[in-house]
Amino acid sequence: MGLRKRQTAEKIKEAKKEIAFAKLNDCPTSPRKMRIVADSIRGKKVEIALTMLKFSPKEASNKLEKLLLSAIANWQAKNEESDVEEANLFIKEIRVDSAGMLKRLRPAPQGRAHRIRKRSNHVTLILGSPNSIDS
Repeated sequence: MGLRKRQTAEKIKEAKKEIAFAKLNDCPTSPRKMRIVADSIRGKKVEIALTMLKFSPKEASNKLEKLLLSAIANWQAKNEESDVEEANLFIKEIRVDSAGMLKRLRPAPQGRAHRIRKRSNHVTLILGSPNSIDS
């Protein structure tokens, strides 16, 4: 392996150590409701985001709080020698995508039926530290 290739591989390995992510799949909340809470914490520091989620009245905030704690634990597993408070972690990216729908029928007047769509979503949360900001 060439020297340049090895150096590039080491840079990539160091960059991967700086970020951590967690995923929440098939959460039975509509993506629209989840995005409201996700937009409020996007780009915030981890400590601020945790307190915002803790005191938010929305139900989606409970699920996002658990997801954020999981991402922090994943970061700690990668960086055992570092401290979370000193790392200055922030929410680099949070993405809410729609998942599958459960389709149900509700009886309507005159023998008709209305379709009910019970939506669910996937959430991806990526943590980063300020010194790892790249393009």
